[in-house]
Amino acid sequence: MERRIDHYLERLVSPDSMTFYKAVCEFAEERIEPNYLNWERNHELIPEDIIEEMGQMGLFGVTVSDKYGGQGGNQLDLILMGLALGYHSQSLAITPGAAMSLGAKPLQLFGTDAQKEAHLPDLAAGKRMFVFGLSEPGRGSDATNPQVTAKRIGNKWIIKGEKCWSTNAKWSSHVVVHAMTSPESKPGYRTTCFIVPMDDPNVSYQEMAGKDLWIQSSTGSITFDEVAVTDEAILGKENEGFKVM
Repeated sequence: MERRIDHYLERLVSPDSMTFYKAVCEFAEERIEPNYLNWERNHELIPEDIIEEMGQMGLFGVTVSDKYGGQGGNQLDLILMGLALGYHSQSLAITPGAAMSLGAKPLQLFGTDAQKEAHLPDLAAGKRMFVFGLSEPGRGSDATNPQVTAKRIGNKWIIKGEKCWSTNAKWSSHVVVHAMTSPESKPGYRTTCFIVPMDDPNVSYQEMAGKDLWIQSSTGSITFDEVAVTDEAILGKENEGFKVM
């Protein structure tokens, strides 16, 4: 059954975007509608095969530049995808939405050419996913004063601490960590963001339980036990992580 979008929004949508919207609606009706209530009742995360199908459809690369294999869409396309998926499940809508808005977007805005070439093609294809590491236990999302620290020792940065409420943690290949690097500096110029692989032996992840919403979406706690990275892992500029956030 075809669903109409808001009359005022519809006037802003191009024919290509409407075709995309209808394709996502069809996918959700065929693959999500028959199953999502069981997933919700059983407190199950979105199955891996559904995540893979979404990746194959390009849903994790809607706003990624076509230069890197994405669809080159805009925020309106992201909204349309959210409407199509969110009609059935908020969890389903937030998964690719967060992957692009919180994962791929900072890389597109602040990444070096080498970082973009290394990650964006796989992000657009759904073969890789970034999780956003900002919120912390007992503190929330204090972007000017994180407890996670990164200290320079020789030619390495040693990252230590914990992030929580990290959307898509289970499925992510990398985490963008927002860490304190210059505590003596003024707010806004004392933190740095780092791209850290989730399979680093000193990175551990645990799914967070007890959610009332987004039950099918992965929300994880990520711990960094003296993780070592180089300057090449910095996203943006040193001590300017607040801008990335």
